[in-house]
Amino acid sequence: MASLRRHEGYFMLDHRNAPSLTDAATVNAGLPIGAGRGLFEAPTYTCSHCQAVVFINPMRNRERAYCRRCDHHICDECGAKRALGAECKTMKEILDEAQEAAEKGLVLPTL
Repeated sequence: MASLRRHEGYFMLDHRNAPSLTDAATVNAGLPIGAGRGLFEAPTYTCSHCQAVVFINPMRNRERAYCRRCDHHICDECGAKRALGAECKTMKEILDEAQEAAEKGLVLPTL
């Protein structure tokens, strides 16, 4: 079985030679508090269901949401939807369905 680390990305924010960002600005951008001061580096992954980029917090205690069907970690929001019974639908599948519907002149329901 291949490791899920193969899906990881990398993020670097270098503010060593610039004014630091406020904690409110970094949180609004989806970054952890203190990321706008100095050098911030973190591994990331992209949720295969909604394409949200998630910063991997090494201090996290709870388990990350995982989808067995697409073999990816997914964001907490999509994980909650899966726990409530939503089906796995990757962004690639959603876009393929939309493209096929457009070719047929159909209108898809919104999410």
